[in-house]
Amino acid sequence: MHALIQNDAVVFGLLAATLALIFYTASSSYAPFKRFYSWVPPLLLCYFIPGLYNTLGLVDGNASQVYYVASRYLLPATLVLLTLSIDLPAVRRLGPKAVIMFFAGTAGIVIGGPVAIGLWSLFAPEVVAGDVWRGMSALAGSWIGGGANMASMKEIFQVDGNLFGMMVAVDVIVANLWMAALLWMAARADRLDAARGADVSGLVALRRRVEAFEAEHARITSFNDLMYMMGIAFGVTALSHALAAPMASWFEQFAWAQRFSLTSSFFWLIVLATTIGLGLSFTRLRQFEGAGASKLGSVMLYVLVASIGLHMDLRSIFSNPGLFGVGMTWMLVHAAFILITAKLIKAPTFYLAVGSQANVGGAASAPVVASAFHPSLAPVGVLLAVLGYAVGTYAAWMCAQLMRITVGQ
Repeated sequence: MHALIQNDAVVFGLLAATLALIFYTASSSYAPFKRFYSWVPPLLLCYFIPGLYNTLGLVDGNASQVYYVASRYLLPATLVLLTLSIDLPAVRRLGPKAVIMFFAGTAGIVIGGPVAIGLWSLFAPEVVAGDVWRGMSALAGSWIGGGANMASMKEIFQVDGNLFGMMVAVDVIVANLWMAALLWMAARADRLDAARGADVSGLVALRRRVEAFEAEHARITSFNDLMYMMGIAFGVTALSHALAAPMASWFEQFAWAQRFSLTSSFFWLIVLATTIGLGLSFTRLRQFEGAGASKLGSVMLYVLVASIGLHMDLRSIFSNPGLFGVGMTWMLVHAAFILITAKLIKAPTFYLAVGSQANVGGAASAPVVASAFHPSLAPVGVLLAVLGYAVGTYAAWMCAQLMRITVGQ
């Protein structure tokens, strides 16, 4: 059965209109909307409503090229604009807590996989029987890095196509539910930090520095500003594309390189765009933040978010609910690692949320969660997400081996 809308120009327009409607209602002073959005984050709707389009057959997300364009062109351009204004010396002054929280999240995924599969093998062994652990290895790759790591695990452990498709559904739904929880925390960060006695001095100092920078350089965005920012963003994107494929091909001569995603051109595309953006942050181009560089980048990012939602089939949660239970159990272990570590080191809620999302969501959504605390903090999410790309394949491989041992294969 063909989707009702097959023209990608129409699909893109539908997504743009949907995003506009979501943010119009989210900013409305109308009381029912205010009550609704006090419980439902707008970001969740940016995933859910496009997923509804796909589920109802209005759009076929798998046939559409909108996501491919958004991930290959808009995502790297977004990363350039988000990293352009980062103050790396100030981020360094945040101390080690951000990195500790990130690796606590990684440990939660590595340990959570075998714990989840072990628990379910006791109470519902049919759910995790056979090669399910192989499919979960791909999910581990996604939750410690992103799509490139997920694809690597799929190839390394020869995951069946149907099983892989179910794991993609688990990935999207469980990860989005957890993101909703993180966004709920972001809206209540001050109260949560006070309750846990978290040390927020470094975070407050960074926010003040960024706000002062914005106040000093803020100006009404001109036509020329927009053209310059578009030129910078997509110029760097073009350069990153030009270099990514040759770099990935060069690393193919090394057998060990695939384990670290170094043979993936998409990995290099993301790393190069982020690295060049960081380099530009040391130049006068950083002043474009005053003209709204991160805001323009965020617009592109939400288009990507909506295009990811197009791949959701909301009916899949009912087709094999046991696997979603396994995924939820796994995510609860990850959450426990994150929450306990945050309490032990008195880390602010910001580090908790971004350290988690940099693992589970990667470069596409970690900046979104970071910007929920303050738009200027989005680059911190990018930096930690890129760290996830670096460690994701190795950590996911380790997780897969632990799951294989758990099921006795």
